Amino acid sequence: VSALKSVEVLEEYEDGYASQVRFALDAGPVSDEYVLQYEYAEDISRIEWHLVKPSKIQKRQDGSYDITPAGDGTSTVTYTLSVDLSMGMLGMFRSRAEKMIMDTALRDLKRRVEGLSS
Repeated sequence: VSALKSVEVLEEYEDGYASQVRFALDAGPVSDEYVLQYEYAEDISRIEWHLVKPSKIQKRQDGSYDITPAGDGTSTVTYTLSVDLSMGMLGMFRSRAEKMIMDTALRDLKRRVEGLSS
């Protein structure tokens, strides 16, 4: 069961790529709503994002996907994510919040990649 409850594209660039996206997460004791600003390399070899403003549980979130063609029709993706939580949490809840944020970003990448191959 996904902790991701909703995703809404708030703004798009002229080319149709999402510029700002609102996410709502809910996993029992850990829930959050936040907006990410996305930026894309012209050749889409790099996608970056950052938290627009602090949310209930995040002070900062910066991430990126670096996509490098392997030359055989496949690509290597390097995923980078840095999150600063804004509230003191017990270790178990902190780990769960960090995992939710990472899982959401990876699910987003998977959806994009599968959409490109269709």
